[in-house]
Amino acid sequence: FRYFPMAGLTIAFKDYNFTDGIWGSPWVGLDNFEMLFTYPMMLNILRNTLVLSALQIVVGFPFPILIALMIHEVRTRWFKKTVQTAVFLPHFLNWVIVGGIVVTVFSQETGIVNYIVKHLFGEPYAFLYRPGSWMSIFVGAGIWKSAGWGSIIYLAALSAVDHSLYEAASLDGANKWRQLWHVSLPALRPVIFILMILSIGNIMEVGFDQVYVLQNSVVSSVSEVISTWSYKSGINGGQFSLATALGLFESLVGLLLVWTANSIARRFDHGLW
Repeated sequence: FRYFPMAGLTIAFKDYNFTDGIWGSPWVGLDNFEMLFTYPMMLNILRNTLVLSALQIVVGFPFPILIALMIHEVRTRWFKKTVQTAVFLPHFLNWVIVGGIVVTVFSQETGIVNYIVKHLFGEPYAFLYRPGSWMSIFVGAGIWKSAGWGSIIYLAALSAVDHSLYEAASLDGANKWRQLWHVSLPALRPVIFILMILSIGNIMEVGFDQVYVLQNSVVSSVSEVISTWSYKSGINGGQFSLATALGLFESLVGLLLVWTANSIARRFDHGLW
């Protein structure tokens, strides 16, 4: 399912059409790549992809760690289970549902947030139609949906920590903050490095569902990314060779980023290989 379909990457080097098929379509070499990088909007699309991915990593990456640390410190069993359920639940919602919730909450006319803003300041604010606020909502929605589920891996790592380490730290006079810093975080360090490497490898892959359900034509200057352009121009527009060429470029950049991130992590003895 992963390797055999790679044969289809030859479409990136052909002028693909349904009549001739993958192998019969005429070979054009690097013409599709040349056409891509001379496309007027491509630089902006690549910039949007990198900016949104970087925001998701920089802003969103610490949240699963924080959630795991906080849940781990809860001692009341029923409260712990309630919190876990509440933060894990959004992961099981489809992005169409999450997008509908976000649009309803931040709607300029009927949204609950603008209802409050209107009462406080007199005028509603177009949260979903301003580039800055749209990007903030995009990142925030992603954190709300995935942070709880992402914390499971960190909770599993914390559950393996020997409780005698916390007891020894407590006897030495370490408060909760010191125990987190000197016991919990060092235990999470290998997992953090691995997940960071994988996140950097996906920096060119902004989730299609999330962007597609939240974007609109007003903020297309910051919301049009590789995945949405490939869908609109590649599938809907019938430009399969261009979409495949862009996907191949995206994968090669991701491979380079994973290799670079792993090389850095190996200096700290936490590389993937």
